[in-house]
Amino acid sequence: MKRLHVNVAVKDLAESVRFYSTLFGVEPTVTKTDYAKWMLEDPRVNFAISTRSHTSGLDHLGIQVDDERELTSVAERLALAGQSIFEQKQAACCYARSDKAWVTDPQGIAWETFHTFGQATVYGEDRAVAAPTSSVGPTPASQACCAPSSMETVLPKAETQSKAEACGCAS
Repeated sequence: MKRLHVNVAVKDLAESVRFYSTLFGVEPTVTKTDYAKWMLEDPRVNFAISTRSHTSGLDHLGIQVDDERELTSVAERLALAGQSIFEQKQAACCYARSDKAWVTDPQGIAWETFHTFGQATVYGEDRAVAAPTSSVGPTPASQACCAPSSMETVLPKAETQSKAEACGCAS
């Protein structure tokens, strides 16, 4: 079964945890010094916040799947829609280990489809992220929380299948 994923960059984690815990009626399922996540059933969403971005607001959206078969299915649909896909195997991001497929929608919003299969002890493998060109509008895929640094030039699926790059989560 699929679950919508929303990742929001926040300035004050404690204040945001209080707000979203009140909104959702439950405490986060994961809380770190720079990150919190709610795995909600109603609505069925993986809602995460982090202080690691350069700007506050929507960082990226996604679809979390239960297994590799679903991940392949969603990635194939994205390819049929004419989107270039960047695949990541064994990514370490957001205190989790996942296989991912990234795309950028027509508005420039980063979308990840991912299957999580384990935990990680760190947020991700840090990398330098270029400052955003604008503080207004959607987050380009290259600046999304865990988007690989090479998302600036998304490669066709056939060229990325063998890549096993770890997630770059310095934002």
